[in-house]
Amino acid sequence: MTLDLPLVWTVLIAVAVLFYVLLDGFDLGIGILFPFSRSRQDRDVMMNTVAPVWDGNETWLVLGGGGLLAAFPLAYSILMPAFYLPVVLMLAGLILRGVAFEFRFRGGGRGRPFWTAMFAGGSILAAFAQGLILGGFIQGVEVADNRFAGGAFDWFTPYTLLVAAGLVCGYALLGATWLLWKTTDALHGDARRWALIAGVLTALFLVGVSLSTLVVHPLVAERWGWTGSGFDPNRLLSLIIIPLVGLAGLAAVGGGLARSSHVWPFVGAVLVFLSGYAGLAAGFFPYVVPYAVDFRAGAAPDNALAMMLVGTVIILPLILVYTAWVYWVFRGKVTLETGYH
Repeated sequence: MTLDLPLVWTVLIAVAVLFYVLLDGFDLGIGILFPFSRSRQDRDVMMNTVAPVWDGNETWLVLGGGGLLAAFPLAYSILMPAFYLPVVLMLAGLILRGVAFEFRFRGGGRGRPFWTAMFAGGSILAAFAQGLILGGFIQGVEVADNRFAGGAFDWFTPYTLLVAAGLVCGYALLGATWLLWKTTDALHGDARRWALIAGVLTALFLVGVSLSTLVVHPLVAERWGWTGSGFDPNRLLSLIIIPLVGLAGLAAVGGGLARSSHVWPFVGAVLVFLSGYAGLAAGFFPYVVPYAVDFRAGAAPDNALAMMLVGTVIILPLILVYTAWVYWVFRGKVTLETGYH
């Protein structure tokens, strides 16, 4: 049996992006929550909860972005000109956050507040820029003769701003529920309050973005049953599991908070993101450049895909094992005394 290499690489890149969103999402969320923390000690503990894992989490962004360039060069050549500015803003935010992470622990006196602000600002900038890219991706890219034919600011619309704000709230929910899992005492109580507020905002933005998406692009609306000739309930029923998973996630967040659970709110937040990600895939698959180039048309030659797959099959299990090992080694609650200095 012959492997469908374009489809294999589509799945690999989709999984890499999903892992990035889930894993880097909660440490971006911690940066987003930084301005609401009570004290320097609380901020130290917040950073300590992700100190062993934050840089490894970004490995998945490299795999997703590098995989897109190597496996789908046509898609990459179209998407990068379409999103140059938000991509640059995202990278600037990630770089600023990474530098601030290290310098904050070593900055004394006036230096520490500066790097604290830079860590929060870099996290918010990166998250918001990712939301702009996501919103621009969903609303579609103008393509002519296999080239980007739109304007430099096509990605900047009320819809993309709505998506970006929703993603920031979603990351804040991941960060708050992660802190709920990993912290104790007053910070744990603050994380519970942040998770409740972020959960409500995320639910509202989910509804707003979902309804707006049906208006922004007719193809997505048609996938979900709203056609030009009326409503087709069979199409909605075939995808109903996706919103149900999202509702289950929100219920797990709310129920976990009500029962003072330490773990279930984070599990619920992950389910919410899984539901949203699956909903996106259902809306624009098989396109890698919505809604102009599908994954087969945008893929590299099979021999190139096969050669890269050999290396990926070797490296990817090592990344997974190392990631699981790190999370296992640094499991448990984090306090100021047990953290990174």
